[in-house]
Amino acid sequence: MIIGVPKETYPGEKRVALIPAAIPALAKAGMEVLVESHAGAEAGYPDSAYTDKGAKIAASRIEVFESSQILAQIRLLGANPEQGKTDLPLYKPGQLVIGMAEALSHPHSIRDLNSRKVTAFAMELMPRITRAQSMDVLSSMGTIAGYKAVILAAESLPRMFPMLMTAAGTVTPAKVLVIGAGVAGLQAISVARRLGAAVQAYDLRPTVKEQVLSLGAKFVDLPLKTVNVEDTSGYAKSQDEDFYRQQRELLAKVVASSDVVISTASVPGKKAPVLITTEMVAKMNPGSVIVDLAADRGGNCELTKVNQAIVAHGVTINGPENLAGTVPYHASQMYAKNISAFLLHLAPNGELKIDMKDEITRDTLLTQGGAIVNARIREILGPLAGRRPEDA
Repeated sequence: MIIGVPKETYPGEKRVALIPAAIPALAKAGMEVLVESHAGAEAGYPDSAYTDKGAKIAASRIEVFESSQILAQIRLLGANPEQGKTDLPLYKPGQLVIGMAEALSHPHSIRDLNSRKVTAFAMELMPRITRAQSMDVLSSMGTIAGYKAVILAAESLPRMFPMLMTAAGTVTPAKVLVIGAGVAGLQAISVARRLGAAVQAYDLRPTVKEQVLSLGAKFVDLPLKTVNVEDTSGYAKSQDEDFYRQQRELLAKVVASSDVVISTASVPGKKAPVLITTEMVAKMNPGSVIVDLAADRGGNCELTKVNQAIVAHGVTINGPENLAGTVPYHASQMYAKNISAFLLHLAPNGELKIDMKDEITRDTLLTQGGAIVNARIREILGPLAGRRPEDA
C-alpha cells in the first residue's frame, strides 16, 4: 500500500503531512511512502531526509496521485478552495484522501470531493476521546497557534512582558487577557506567564476555570448564566445574540485594562462570535495589542481583518489566519504524528479496514463509494447531500 504525500499548494502553506521520522513506523505496518519532490523543503525536511528513511521521491505531482492508494495532505479542497480545485481531476475512484477539509465551514466542497468517488477523511472532525488523542490535529495545531500568538503580541507591544527591577526603576508587567481557554488559549496563558506577564483568562465554560488557575492565571468570572454552553466533545456551543451582548458589556472593563488581548473563541462550523467591539477597542490604551485567532472565521474583534495587522484607535489588531503554518518544522512534526496514528488505526496490519462501528472512523469519514456518508455534513447539506447507498 502506497501513501502519497503531495506538496501543499495553499498560498503560504509550508507544512507537510508526513515527515521522515514517521516513515519507519508506517513501513513496519507494510506501507510505502511516495513524496512529491520538495514537499517538505519549506518545513525543513529535504528530499534526502525522506530517502534516508526509506521513502521514494516522485518526479511529479501527477505521479504521486496516480501511484498512491492513500493521499496524506494538510489541506483538502475545503481548506484549499482555489488551488485545491486543480487536484480534483487527479483523484482516482476508491482512493483514500486524508487531511483537514474545513468540512463544517465549507460543506459544498465535500460534494466536489465526492464527485471523484474518493474515500475522504477530515482530520479536524476527530472525536475528542481518549483513544483519539494521538490523532487530534486541532489540539496539535492549537498548541502552536497559542504559543505563536503570544510571540506575535510581544513583538507588537511597545513594552516588555515581565516585571523587572532595574537601576532605571521598576518595569511593571504587561497585562494579558486570553479569551477562550481551549487548547490554544491554555497554551497562550502558559507562554505569557513564562514571559512574566500578569495573565487573566475568560471562558464561558466554568469547567475550564481549574485549568486556568493551574497555569497561574486569574479566571475572569462574569455574572452570566452558563447553562448548555458546552457540547459533548467539550467545545463551546454557540449562544444567542442577547448572551453575547451581555458578555461584551461585562468584558468591556477587563479588555480596557489589558495591554494584550488574545482571543480564541470559535464554534466549529459557525461564524466566530464578536466579543470585542469597536467601542471596546477605543477604550483600550494606545499601544495595546489584540491577536485574534478566530480571524479566519470572521473574528472575535469587530475590526479584525484576515492576515492583516491594522491600527485602530491606537490599538494594533492582528488577524493571522494560519499561525501554526508559520512554525512549519514542528507543526509538520505534530501533524505527521497525528496522521500516522490515524493511518495505523485504519490499517494496523497494512490492510485497510473501514469500520463504521468505530467512532474515530465514523466521525471523520466524509465520503465513500460516491456518497456523502458523514451525518453532520449530510445534516448541513440537507437534500443536496444526495442519497446514501443504503437508501437506494
